[in-house]
Amino acid sequence: MPFMIATTTRFVAAGALICCSLLACKKDATTSGSSSTETYPSVAATFAGRINLANLDNYAGQTVPAYISKNNAPGFAISNAKATLGRVLFYDKQLSIDNSISCGSCHQQSLAFSDTFMASKGVENGRTARHSMRLINVRFGNEAKFFWDERAANLEAQTTQPIKDHAEMGFSGSSGRPAFSSLISKLQALAYYQELFKFVYGDATVSEMRIQEALSHFIRSIQSFDSKYDAGRSQVPNDAQPFPNFTALENQGKQLFLQPPVFNPNGVRTAGGAGCQGCHAAPEFDIDPNSRNNGVIGKIGGGNDVAVTRSPSLRDVVKADGTANGPFMHIGLSNQLMTVIDHYNSINTAGNNNLDPRLMPGGQPQQLQLTANEKNALVAFIRTLGGNDVYTNARWSSPF
Repeated sequence: MPFMIATTTRFVAAGALICCSLLACKKDATTSGSSSTETYPSVAATFAGRINLANLDNYAGQTVPAYISKNNAPGFAISNAKATLGRVLFYDKQLSIDNSISCGSCHQQSLAFSDTFMASKGVENGRTARHSMRLINVRFGNEAKFFWDERAANLEAQTTQPIKDHAEMGFSGSSGRPAFSSLISKLQALAYYQELFKFVYGDATVSEMRIQEALSHFIRSIQSFDSKYDAGRSQVPNDAQPFPNFTALENQGKQLFLQPPVFNPNGVRTAGGAGCQGCHAAPEFDIDPNSRNNGVIGKIGGGNDVAVTRSPSLRDVVKADGTANGPFMHIGLSNQLMTVIDHYNSINTAGNNNLDPRLMPGGQPQQLQLTANEKNALVAFIRTLGGNDVYTNARWSSPF
């Protein structure tokens, strides 16, 4: 029962990042090339203390639990300086053709970096083709590709595609719209970017590669490991053990999530759990790279969309209080977890030529026949995956 839900690796930096000061700035590991006499008046004026280049926020040295091991960007080490530049780029509406939309417009911190719309608003009343994917723990997983249909080979390639999208941020170079090169010129003319790029890279040159790199450092820094689940997991040797801080219903839901179902020849569950672990393995709850379509084939605007084979981590799909971080799945199907569970409880194969075979036991559509109590237990467990810090921590907030 692969929960492909959305509303959209452990590594620790090899050493403490040496932050640059305004008066004596050394290159960091990835690098900052400022001279000892460099000052940054436009950064100071624009961000009014929300960004302090003499005392950078800690992106590189965040604690990752010992039980987290997956990493879809091996060898990647976060730089505080590049993540700081990425934060500015992420929230800057100058990255759209009419200065109305930023990455943060569709990926809102208060909603686990998703939004409440079925399709997000773009420039000049444009709309996204799919629901905005959450950006929680994107590096802690096995799947290296991005977008619902995995069309980006990695996060770096993903970051500038929305900027180039005609409906999203508009630098498409088609139908009278400016090309991405126009954005480069636009940012190059802004004094705070001249200073930030020089601070990070040693010179003020703006390029697509540098934009991609900085955004990827910021997005990979967004992590959530302070949930009720994490508090329980830290007390036991493995996920199969009952968590001492869980209620009986939450522990029941965890077991249902982890245990594979046993089916009869007609695809009807006769024993076992719900099998969510098969596609969203704990403790990262990331999507299995081999997953195919989950049976939701609706397309925003009509028609079928069977190319959807990716989802974000199930962490923070809802907040700790159960509040949804926007509607789930690529079409914004519902903001009720029970609706999602009902979908997997009885799979419909109509019109789908790319259905994940795990949803077709013995060649028959999955029929889990979950009881009301089992459904409630699964909801209770998924609620334990919601953290707290990620929604309010200033390091991931808008600096504008």
